[in-house]
Formats: sequence, structure tokens, C-alpha cells
Amino acid sequence: MTQTHTKTGRHFAQMEAGPMNQWPDYTVHLPGLDIPGKLFIKETLGLTGCEISINAMPPGGEVPFYHTHQQNEEVYIFIKGRGQLQIDGETLDVKEGSIVRIAPDAERIWRNNGDESLVYIIMQVKENSLVQWSAVDGNILETAPAWG
Repeated sequence: MTQTHTKTGRHFAQMEAGPMNQWPDYTVHLPGLDIPGKLFIKETLGLTGCEISINAMPPGGEVPFYHTHQQNEEVYIFIKGRGQLQIDGETLDVKEGSIVRIAPDAERIWRNNGDESLVYIIMQVKENSLVQWSAVDGNILETAPAWG
């Protein structure tokens, strides 16, 4: 079983989930359902504004049910492999470098129709909650870098 390692400080949490080839070893246990190749990291990192999962789906693997969300939009970032997302009946081909945003009420399902693991990250964020971003939210400080 792959183990995560976490380091925390006053203003940070760092997590080591291991190399991508070990991500299939994770399993999420939900009531009545086990999802292999998935690890939610909200709790581990103490996230307060989003949920993130790392995922590795084997060749021929698929999510066995359609689902929607109540409030959260999702962003899928595909890192390796190829597969298909079906959103409201429309099929999208995805591969390394594909990024897809899905609205909360969209019906979705996905599968790996390739010959290697489909590796991806999913971010869930409350739809319409972002009020500041990038340069609008960042502050440039006068402090000089001091690498130890």
C-alpha cells in the first residue's frame, strides 16, 4: 500500500504521494463503493477552498456511474495516457495535456480506452466563488530570496 507523507508549517502543508506509477495503489472508500487509483488530498493538506484528487485508471477502466455535483465545478488535468469523458451525452477524447472544466449540473462519466494508465488530477471548486486571482490577488514583497 502506498503511503503519503506530510510536512506542515505555520503557513504550509507539503504532501508526498509517491511517483505516478504508484498512484494505482490508492483506493478511496465511500459508503458502498471502493474507487481504486484515487486519492483525495483535501484532508491531508488541510485545504479550505477546494478538493483535489490524484487519479490513475488502468487500461479498460471506467467510472461505473454517471454523476453530477450540487455546487462544485470540476477541472480535469490529464497527465498521461488517453481516454474519453462523456459530458451530457457528448464524448470528448482526452490525452496528456488535455484540460476540461465541467459545470456542477453536467452529467459526467469517463473511461480509459488506451493501453496505459490514464493519470489525471481533478480539482473541485465551488462554482462562481473566485473573486480574486493571479496578479489581482498576489502581493510582490521586497524581501530578497535567501536559499539555505
